[in-house]
Amino acid sequence: MRSPLLPPDLSVRRPQTPEQMDRPDCDLDALHRTYRGFAVVNPVVAGWQLTYRTLIRPLLSEHAGGKGRGNERGSGRGSTRPVTVLDIGSGGGDVARALLRRATADGFTVHVTALEPDARAHAWVAGRQRVPGLESRRGTSGDLVREGRRFDVVLSNHLLHHLDPDELEAVLADSEALAMRRAIHSDIRRSPVAYALFSAGAGLGAPLFPGSFIRVDGLASIRRSYTPDELAAVVRPGWRVRAQAPWRNLAVWDAGGDAVSDAAHGAVPDAR
Repeated sequence: MRSPLLPPDLSVRRPQTPEQMDRPDCDLDALHRTYRGFAVVNPVVAGWQLTYRTLIRPLLSEHAGGKGRGNERGSGRGSTRPVTVLDIGSGGGDVARALLRRATADGFTVHVTALEPDARAHAWVAGRQRVPGLESRRGTSGDLVREGRRFDVVLSNHLLHHLDPDELEAVLADSEALAMRRAIHSDIRRSPVAYALFSAGAGLGAPLFPGSFIRVDGLASIRRSYTPDELAAVVRPGWRVRAQAPWRNLAVWDAGGDAVSDAAHGAVPDAR
């Protein structure tokens, strides 16, 4: 019998490990404290600053004709249409808001749709102060495909490890139908180091989000998550899987296979 003082066996993915916030009867106050905590935790662990710089900002700059803060020398006229971004399974909406703030600060015009099937998460996002350029929508990616919607960029954060094989296939297929330029699904990369560091960090940071599910669900998420090779084995053809330092998996799909150069934008090599 394994000692409770030792970390769990992470050599095998554990997709059935329960997460408290997924329970329909979970404590609503604790769930709301968790959503608030995400705004603190995700900037540290989710790696979207790097993902934005390497995989999203180049598309925004191209759309704007090379212009935007830091790209003032761009010579193209660009498009006056806002760049449209879809965040699938947006949860508490912190990633959608953060990306919108970052793109706006860089001088780009962006419209972000935060899509969430869970009524509790949707109500949380819809009930917060409105931000220009941010739309909250309850539904699934399949709903938007059936409506014929299209977006320049489709993304998700910490979604893939929640999906069973059929759901994963459906979300990736929907992403291909919805994304006019690029789809990026970012998730945790399972490793003993990630588990140990998150366990210690969440323990030390517990006073910042007392009574939330941050630590227990974060550790469960790591147990449920993929290694790069595992994820590469289950994505649809045409998707590239890469490990992003220090503990992220990115599944990336480009419309027409027109990928931004890895060497030019500092992305790490594909997992396969």
